[in-house]
Amino acid sequence: MCGIFAYLNYNVGRERRYILEVLLNGLRRLEYRGYDSSGIAIDSDTSSVTQSKSKPYDTAPPVVFRQEGKIESLVSSVYTEVDQLNLDLEKTFLVHAGIAHTRWATHGVPAPRNSHPQSSGEFDEFLVVHNGIITNYEVLKQTLVRHGFTFESDTDTEVIPKLAKFVFDKARDGEGGVTFSQVVTEVMRQLEGAYALIFKSPHYPNELIACKRGSTLLLGVNELGGETSRHLFHDVKALTANDKPKELFFSSDLCAIVEHTKNYAAIEDNEIVHIKDGSVSILKFNYEKEKPASVQRALSVLEMEVEQIKKGDFDHFMKKEIHEQPDSLTTSMRGRLKDGVVGLGGLKDHMRTIRRSRRIIFIGCGTSYHAALAARPIMEELTDIPVTMEIASDMLDRKALIFKEDTAVFVSQSGETADTLLALEYALQHGALCVGVTNTVGSTLARKTHCGVHINAGCEIGVASTKAYTCQIVVMVMMALAIGSDKMSTLAQREAIIAGLTKLPEKVHDVLKLDGEMKALAQSLIDEQSLLMFGRGNNYATALEGALKVKEVALMHSEGMLAGEMKHGPLALVDEYLPIIVIATRDDSFSKQQSVIQQLHARKGRLIVMCSEGDASLVCPDGRSRVIEVPRVVDCLQPIINIIPMQLLAYHLTVLRGYNVDQPRNLAKSVTTQ
Repeated sequence: MCGIFAYLNYNVGRERRYILEVLLNGLRRLEYRGYDSSGIAIDSDTSSVTQSKSKPYDTAPPVVFRQEGKIESLVSSVYTEVDQLNLDLEKTFLVHAGIAHTRWATHGVPAPRNSHPQSSGEFDEFLVVHNGIITNYEVLKQTLVRHGFTFESDTDTEVIPKLAKFVFDKARDGEGGVTFSQVVTEVMRQLEGAYALIFKSPHYPNELIACKRGSTLLLGVNELGGETSRHLFHDVKALTANDKPKELFFSSDLCAIVEHTKNYAAIEDNEIVHIKDGSVSILKFNYEKEKPASVQRALSVLEMEVEQIKKGDFDHFMKKEIHEQPDSLTTSMRGRLKDGVVGLGGLKDHMRTIRRSRRIIFIGCGTSYHAALAARPIMEELTDIPVTMEIASDMLDRKALIFKEDTAVFVSQSGETADTLLALEYALQHGALCVGVTNTVGSTLARKTHCGVHINAGCEIGVASTKAYTCQIVVMVMMALAIGSDKMSTLAQREAIIAGLTKLPEKVHDVLKLDGEMKALAQSLIDEQSLLMFGRGNNYATALEGALKVKEVALMHSEGMLAGEMKHGPLALVDEYLPIIVIATRDDSFSKQQSVIQQLHARKGRLIVMCSEGDASLVCPDGRSRVIEVPRVVDCLQPIINIIPMQLLAYHLTVLRGYNVDQPRNLAKSVTTQ
């Protein structure tokens, strides 16, 4: 949810204006994660900021800018305040450390006082940006209040910089100094919860420290004039321990650093990353040890292009990502389908254990749960292993039974979904084999599972997931093919599915031609208050996901229902006014859906029927209903085709109703809190 970004230039002259723009643009790249306020902190000039009392350090004090609302509100206020403070935007810094943050409110309403960076108090001796939740903040706050600290915000975060000042002051009262990393180590020792943190302090000018436990944080390295991009791996310390000009970045997301560098490292839990004098030191925190141990780390090369984080010729990211699906599906399958055989390297070493599982448990939330639900029928069919479904939060609430003979498959686009990660910890404790399906390399899910598969959908900016959903289904279908590849009884079926996979991008390209038709349908529904979607079999998940898309972005009540349950209550809602979408494409449930359509017609239902090409006369012989015809593919892949018109419908409904399609109200891309 929240977004963290930091920028430090070393031995390369950068004007204050340039530094501000890098920080603000970093926040723009994180907008899609969801936020309600934002802020940045940079260095002032010693003479430009007047202080009523002498400050407790000799360096220039930091300047903090915080604003409620969109980032452009922050931009306006920054430049207004810069003028008021008489800061020279053309001043050049050979070394400068700046931090930035987008906040999604958890503790305290959206307001400048609750925005980040949060401060230790007068003189901003310690500033912190934070993603996550501190669960013991109330106890820490009471302790700090007793020691004379005054709190100005309603946040849990404010205890962190104040705790840093408390540690610093206590150490300084003794003999000898204290390093920045020692301060942060002691702060970490006191904190409970999930967090990613970046610290800035005028006591340690031109230094930054980051640490994390549970929330994603990445380090980016751009050595100017070097040849770092030609090599796959570099040791972080070796690369940075020199006086060459370089730029260093911290970010919650690779999308914010790809335009600056492709060399990055994912920071692990309980690591402290200290940037000082152009060098990066990584320390491993351990509760049982007073001093953290030094860690060596290799840099990876980011396989992402800047174009992926730009809208190109499209008006919105959501529409761009819907139309990218032929390419994203191709990328998901690339290198994994060869000579009629599916190869998933991430599962290879654990395949025998998976095949001998007592059951497979799919675990996810929202769209990821729906993708797993769409893949469940084929997983059971090809593997002969029982498959159960769990919504992560419900699984935790029930303390569901998990055994060491189970394989638990965790599905999360971001790899940082809080409920899913807590469910992962629960499954690991119970000894299950844990498999990850995620779009995010280096995410917590990718690191903590025993094995897994990246869906390779590319960066998805729109909050409402589209291409990640279809790629998740494809990857889980390929998992079913790989797990069940030792069964001769399903050989013909597997061959048909693999043939269908190779043609799938072309079929998706064809169904995208319904864009105009779905816009016209959206126009006819623009004033409706509610929408029902009925599906069954392979397409029950399609009904759920289609309804979720309409809810998410068009802010219209919509409900996906199992068509087999229609007679057990929902039929009472049917009249000539309520629009109902029935998914009736060709599969084993086709005749049952025809019966559903007849029953709805008998109640004068206002129907919109999705059917396979050429079946319009079969599903609506009297021509009374609106029909959406889609290409037919093999049954287990049909949900991929069928969801695309629903994605387009949700998109056009949102635009026509005048809402923000890429950043829906109250929602965040990566749900990192419970």
